[in-house]
Amino acid sequence: MASKVTPISGFQEWLPRERIAEQYVLDTIREVFELHGFASVSTRAVEPVERLSDQGEDADKEIYAVSRLAGGDDEARLGLHFDLTVPFARYVLENSGKLTFPFRRYQIQPAWRGERPQRGRYREFIQADVDIIDAAELPGHYEAELLLVIADVFGRLPVGAYQVHVNNRKICEGFYRAIGIEDVIGTLRIVDKLDKIGEDGVASLLLAAGCSQEQADRCLALARIRTSDTSFVQQVRALGVSHPVLEEGLTHLASVMETAAEHAPGVAVADLRIARGLDYYTGTVYETMLERDPGYGSVCSGGRYDALASDGKRTYPGVGISIGVSRLLGLLIGEEGLTASRETPAAVLVAVNDEETRSDSIRIAAALRSRGVPTLVAPKAAKFGKQIQFADRRGIPYVWFPGAGERGGDAVKDIRSGDQVDADAASWTPPAADLHATLVTPGSSD
Repeated sequence: MASKVTPISGFQEWLPRERIAEQYVLDTIREVFELHGFASVSTRAVEPVERLSDQGEDADKEIYAVSRLAGGDDEARLGLHFDLTVPFARYVLENSGKLTFPFRRYQIQPAWRGERPQRGRYREFIQADVDIIDAAELPGHYEAELLLVIADVFGRLPVGAYQVHVNNRKICEGFYRAIGIEDVIGTLRIVDKLDKIGEDGVASLLLAAGCSQEQADRCLALARIRTSDTSFVQQVRALGVSHPVLEEGLTHLASVMETAAEHAPGVAVADLRIARGLDYYTGTVYETMLERDPGYGSVCSGGRYDALASDGKRTYPGVGISIGVSRLLGLLIGEEGLTASRETPAAVLVAVNDEETRSDSIRIAAALRSRGVPTLVAPKAAKFGKQIQFADRRGIPYVWFPGAGERGGDAVKDIRSGDQVDADAASWTPPAADLHATLVTPGSSD
């Protein structure tokens, strides 16, 4: 007896037009990453659970454990990776003798989190990461460079207005230590909940964690600072707190903001409430918000990590930023209706006059494909009206008719306009705008 098909929440599966739109976004991201000199790597899906669970307060709650159904108790405990940074750090350690540093990598792969699916959050999702990692020391200018990479990507995608919110965790660390707070990581985790529980909720958690009312008030005062230039430096100093680590963080963040102002004006915001929940971040941190829907949360985030890739003898500091592709497309495709101009890559359907001459149609298709024209041969030698209808339903803009030319050659028809012209498969090419499927945004025409 066939079992009933039951949907599983938290997984994206797109229809063909939507899948083409997803591939367009992925190809754009890949192209920009390579334009900026990043090399592609791919890492395995699983890591030891102990390595994954050592990355933050809630990391162990999100890991999908993996084991054979017939496995024994002596099997190594493995889990699906919940991001691409942890496996990349392991990859660097295993291959350090073969890599050239500073190493620039990009990685576009699925990741998995065992959390409750909700708007913009999935159990399986695609991330697109770029990282720069070096041996022993990593210059701070890379932290500004990654922001410019993301600005380049988002400038080519239909995301509308957006802002990259930037902070430096050294600002928070130095500030907290200066006012007498020793549990820096715990305080960062609490402040990182501001968007979810608000100032009153954060204040209550800080007090419960042992902070005084004055310390809690000062933490919130720091988190309220947000500027589109380097004036945050003066605002922080006006709080009357000084510490060497704080000054270091202010200097680094000011440098990032100055670079962004020159090369991507209006994109960066210094936002001192941004903390990021994972423990491995040590410097600059990023979160990217779409201005039309800031409540959707960050669609691109990351930061600097100094000790994640370390074998006890050598340390490889790095900085990375990750585009939540599935999260972004959940909004663009799933909610706003972004799609593609056709449901197949084919730009041309070669008609079949009759089954005896199908080989002629196949030869025409081969000639077109040899010059990069995506082409499909009609499945049946039906009436031409039905073959045109076949193409129209799939969004294929051109139908090729063997032997229908005025001089005995072939003809090709634009079924949108009805225009038909003589054509030779050895030379004819559709306009560049029709060669590949294009994105269609809601309200626009294809």
